[in-house]
Amino acid sequence: MAKQIEVKDLDIYYDKVLAVQGVSMTIQPRSVTALIGPSGCGKSTFLRTLNRMHELVPNARVEGQVLMDGQDLYAPNVDPVRVRTQIGMVFQRPNPFPTMSIYDNVAAGLKLNNRKMKRSEMDDVVERSLRSANLWNEVKDRLGKPGSGLSGGQQQRLCIARAIAVQPDVLLMDEPCSALDPISTQAIEDLMLELKSEYTIVIVTHNMQQAARVSDTTGFFNLKGVGQPGELVEIGETTQIFSMPQSKATEDYISGRFG
Repeated sequence: MAKQIEVKDLDIYYDKVLAVQGVSMTIQPRSVTALIGPSGCGKSTFLRTLNRMHELVPNARVEGQVLMDGQDLYAPNVDPVRVRTQIGMVFQRPNPFPTMSIYDNVAAGLKLNNRKMKRSEMDDVVERSLRSANLWNEVKDRLGKPGSGLSGGQQQRLCIARAIAVQPDVLLMDEPCSALDPISTQAIEDLMLELKSEYTIVIVTHNMQQAARVSDTTGFFNLKGVGQPGELVEIGETTQIFSMPQSKATEDYISGRFG
């Protein structure tokens, strides 16, 4: 569990268009790394390269390296489906499978990965995952009901339970609270702080207060210029980035002068 990710000189392309250029960073295990920056600067695109979801877009590709505990995730012999099992993803809008029950939503990843399990084992995994997502007590009496019947915040925690059911090493979250009310947002933030004891977590957020509250490390992305690719301007301990950023662009963004 909880692996270190090292990114080296990563360039990200959509066909011939260079979208993000020259990203290098180390993502520490058992911590929360927040990626901030204005819209359109490549944060979510970069996040999707970490579990090879970027290449699901036609003609999308990367150059450079993404290493997890030293193994290049883009090496020719690496199965991208396995990478996506090891590195789970939670999206901006809660996306439980609408026709599936709460139980089947959590079990979906296990079934997709052809994990042969006895029903009692599956029951244990579903309960453990829902407990880890702080959702068990709210849904234990209606596991057979559709996941789409839950509130937005509960649906997002259901998606987190689904992601951690397959026991990934890393959890990616792309603006997981942007569609949620403040109470649900706090529940997800509290959950992130609990989960980081077991997982490496990377979160994209537009909410700077959220980055300050939940993350140990913050990376600031920005565009090099109009029509230019996005880049990682700086990355460091969250307290340092928010109190003494090295770059004027970071300081301007954090103080609300642009973005």
